[in-house]
Amino acid sequence: MTRLIIWRHGNTDWNAESRVQGQTDVPLNALGREQARAAAPVLAALRPDAVVASDLRRAADTAAALAALTGLPVRSDARLRERHFGQWQGLALTEVAERFPDEYARWRAGDPDPGAGIENLDDLGKRLGAAFRDAADLAAGGTVVVTTHGGGARQGVGHLLGWDHTVLRSVGSLANCHWTELRHDDVRGWHLRAHNVGLITQPALTDAV
Repeated sequence: MTRLIIWRHGNTDWNAESRVQGQTDVPLNALGREQARAAAPVLAALRPDAVVASDLRRAADTAAALAALTGLPVRSDARLRERHFGQWQGLALTEVAERFPDEYARWRAGDPDPGAGIENLDDLGKRLGAAFRDAADLAAGGTVVVTTHGGGARQGVGHLLGWDHTVLRSVGSLANCHWTELRHDDVRGWHLRAHNVGLITQPALTDAV
């Protein structure tokens, strides 16, 4: 049985400001670095066989905290980047609501393709799902930790599990530095074992930020 741990990066200043990050390369802040250091020993105790991360700094630096304890190299995969948020990237959500009211309303309602240059959810799920499968193949029968982003994590998990958008909307977001655990075997395929696991209690921010 293969275990896949999908770990969201630590906090950033843009998370704290409810500013849309998307694929903008925003670093961890002091809280995010502390979150990564606190979570790393828990994940190291799972004895991972491989660590893979998005190439964006907030994910790569989160993964580096785990690598420092395990001695494992961090493999970089650009497919693990967050959803591209088009014209919204860099804007506060309050600005988005004012400048793109129609697209914002569609996004809030769960439209998979709300406009404004935002990446389609189906494309996002396929991109992340493929990256998750390739990461799991690095240690079939073992444990792999993948460090990625909130929105991408949810859609990638949904793609592996075969869940549609309406089901995914009922699943809570990953808080910063929390993780989802999936398992895979030849009989059941992919199945969910745990979600939003972590040490630090905090409200989960919207996937966009």
